Amino acid sequence: MAAGHVTRFRRSNPDRIVRSRRPAHPAIVSVEDFTQAQLMRRSKSAGGLRTARKTERGGRPTTRAYLFRGRIRCAVCGRKMEASPRKHGMYYRCPARTLAPGSPVLETHPPAVYLREDLIRDAVNGWLAKVFARENVDATVAALVASQHGRGEPDGRERAKKRLTDAEARLRRFQDAIAAGVDPAALVDSINQAQAERAAAQAEVRNAPAPNVISDAEVYARIDSLPDDVGAAVSSARPDRLATLYMVVDLQVRYVPAEHVADVSIRPLGRVNSACVRGASCTLTTRLRLPDLSW
Repeated sequence: MAAGHVTRFRRSNPDRIVRSRRPAHPAIVSVEDFTQAQLMRRSKSAGGLRTARKTERGGRPTTRAYLFRGRIRCAVCGRKMEASPRKHGMYYRCPARTLAPGSPVLETHPPAVYLREDLIRDAVNGWLAKVFARENVDATVAALVASQHGRGEPDGRERAKKRLTDAEARLRRFQDAIAAGVDPAALVDSINQAQAERAAAQAEVRNAPAPNVISDAEVYARIDSLPDDVGAAVSSARPDRLATLYMVVDLQVRYVPAEHVADVSIRPLGRVNSACVRGASCTLTTRLRLPDLSW
């Protein structure tokens, strides 16, 4: 501010914004992902502060160590389950009262979903000990490598390929119709639209990053570089060693209360191998059945 003048910046009107008709560089995110993110932001802000307070919580400092902190999600609503210490043990819960008002999930969500820590801990540790046992390492490596098949390309590239195939199929149908005697003038607009869609899809496929797939040797090297022996960490049952192991293998749990099962996944390469992050998923999954015990 100088001499009584104030400089203010305002967003331009939509009719004054200039956009490129062709992609100038590879897209960081797809149009579908960007649109979905904007819709989610608007839905969260529509209810004001009351709704914002009931969205998923982020990490907060705590004096108590929770073994599965941030690693268990409720399969009913998809939110992270919060730790809930009790006199007779540690639980993870997902209370329906913390859902956003008017959420459709409220119709099917139990009043509160509880999961005992010792039950999920024993089930997860038994599976991890089996997965990383010396006699099973070869099978584990083969499963991790195989998990990349069909997932080595980003979703955007796959969608572009599908649009390209659809556009080319329509153009072939138009050509067949013209050969059968249909007046070409009646199909001009449809042909032009299909050609434009084909050109756009071709450009998106060309600009999409190449898929990255890791080899068996890379997977063996990563498993060999684990900071601690998995069997020792599991058998010791020390919370600090177990928490470190869960972090290293990127353990994630999705609890299905109606069936008393937990869908568990690990990504032992996902946090450190850039190829896995960009392309292949390198994920092992299993479904563990848990005892049906009242909390």
